[in-house]
Amino acid sequence: MAQPETLEIAHELLKNGHVVNITTNGTLRNRFQVLQNFSKEERERLHFSFSLHYLELKRLKLLDTFFDNVNFVKSIGCSFIVQINLCDEYIPVLDEIKSICMDKIGAWPQVAATRKENSNLSKIEFLTELSDEEYIARGKEFQSPLFDYTIENFNVKRTEFCYAGQRSGTLNLADGTLHKCYADPKPQRIFENPDDPIVFEPIGTNCGCAFCLNSSHFMSQGVIDNGDTRTYCGIRNRPEAGWFNETMQYALSGKLWDTNDSLNDVEQEKYNKKQKRVLIYYRIRGAIAKPIKKIIGRK
Repeated sequence: MAQPETLEIAHELLKNGHVVNITTNGTLRNRFQVLQNFSKEERERLHFSFSLHYLELKRLKLLDTFFDNVNFVKSIGCSFIVQINLCDEYIPVLDEIKSICMDKIGAWPQVAATRKENSNLSKIEFLTELSDEEYIARGKEFQSPLFDYTIENFNVKRTEFCYAGQRSGTLNLADGTLHKCYADPKPQRIFENPDDPIVFEPIGTNCGCAFCLNSSHFMSQGVIDNGDTRTYCGIRNRPEAGWFNETMQYALSGKLWDTNDSLNDVEQEKYNKKQKRVLIYYRIRGAIAKPIKKIIGRK
């Protein structure tokens, strides 16, 4: 939100009929006021993910500002989610967090698991001094469908055919780098030649991640035809508090397989072979580059 381009880009996307989510710490009151310049129909397709940094907001005396901004976007027709990243520092104040959220926004926050981030994707761990069982138990106190979904898919290697790259992607708006997903080693540079067609091809069964790192976004929308009927909206909305408006409920309560055909076995095999060649190439290149970098580093 601090970057002036953020709302400008969001507005252009909304003008073109898209639904947009913006993740924010919810502190910049003047930036939220700009939303009044958007049309009612555009605001109905705009969703905010408010990350509640509770202790920091409390220290800076910005809790009222945070919740005022949440309620402001709701008042002008936008949808939202308030979530906390479960960390050890919050354990002593979990009841306090529940209480203030119930009072200010009508429901407890959704909960996201906090991970240790490193370059080794073979094993990801929770960022906590608690045991996994203790950590999960504290998260479950919030009765958060988002947390439950995340934990269910945590460190579960996906072996199904994944349509990431065909049904979804990750785009860096700074340079136009488009990846099939986080594990795709060969991106497209779609801003370099904007008249060229964008290639939409699935990653298949060749995902390089230990598990779907953002399953609550990608899998919940249906990048894998697994029959799971839980949706992006369903695991985020607090329906008793009306966090999602009707427009966003409709847009984010379906599955990508509802509107995108599945590939047959022959087509899946074709894309699997193609993606496997890409992965082998980059693994070999990485294996060669690593000792060279060490040698250069010693000079």
